[in-house]
Amino acid sequence: MADREIENDSQEVPEIPEILEKVLLFSLDEAKEKMSQGAEVIPFTALVVKDNLFIESHPGETAEECFNFAEHTVKGARGADAYALCYDGYIDTDDGQKDALIAEGGVPGEDEGFAVGFLYAIEGEEPVFEDEPVFIGAAPNFMGSLKDASEYGDDEIDEKYLEDAPEDEPEPEAL
Repeated sequence: MADREIENDSQEVPEIPEILEKVLLFSLDEAKEKMSQGAEVIPFTALVVKDNLFIESHPGETAEECFNFAEHTVKGARGADAYALCYDGYIDTDDGQKDALIAEGGVPGEDEGFAVGFLYAIEGEEPVFEDEPVFIGAAPNFMGSLKDASEYGDDEIDEKYLEDAPEDEPEPEAL
């Protein structure tokens, strides 16, 4: 799934808000773990709301459909502090096209989001990941039209985000 273009006009890595950096890296680690166990990485979002982390898969027939499902989920996430959309794709480099696990995300009210990733190669049947994540570039921010999370009252936040996170999902402190 890689029908998405992310711009990188600069080699300089910008300052990424801490909560966003944590959820982006957490999402990449989750995807690496799935892939290392031989499972397919179905595009998913990770939303940080209050003290909880909510993960939702976004399967679709096409890359565009997956992104549309994710965008719909995130745009309605009033009260969220940050999100990541993670998927298996590729990036174009000076050395050609490289496979990558990609996480892009943003925070409420910002015009742009950020994309980071882990490059990998398949050796035999196993993925071998680079040691460090790479900054890919600016990305769309599905939360651009939302207010800061603290500006929403509980009555404005979807009930599913006010409940405790499911038992198998980590707390944001673990990010």
